[in-house]
Amino acid sequence: MTFGLPPSLDDIETIARASLGRLPEPFAGYLKNVVLIVEDIPSEDLLDQFEIEDAYELTGLYTGRPAELEVMTGDLPPMIHLFRRAILDEWADGGVTLEELVSHILIHETGHHFGLSDDDMEWLESELKKP
Repeated sequence: MTFGLPPSLDDIETIARASLGRLPEPFAGYLKNVVLIVEDIPSEDLLDQFEIEDAYELTGLYTGRPAELEVMTGDLPPMIHLFRRAILDEWADGGVTLEELVSHILIHETGHHFGLSDDDMEWLESELKKP
């Protein structure tokens, strides 16, 4: 048997950017300037901040001012952090493609930021699956 290399940071970013590009309005407009950061694992500071003991439990994180609040001087841009090693671990458990998993994580991270219900997030995920 021959095994290929695992998806790289760039591979995960390419999948994530393609998913962001398929988001419908108003989400697409709000997230068009989102900073996408793909890292292997979260930093110790980040894990401490969210009281997470296992770095492989965190697949993604959205940070930024909630959508309903006015942007203030000095605000950092909204950011989506994706953590490759945790994503690959979850993907290895099977059941979905890597593209579906990355899209799911993106929707989850942004959905809570917008105050979406689980049903709303499911609808948004279904929109990403459309051709």
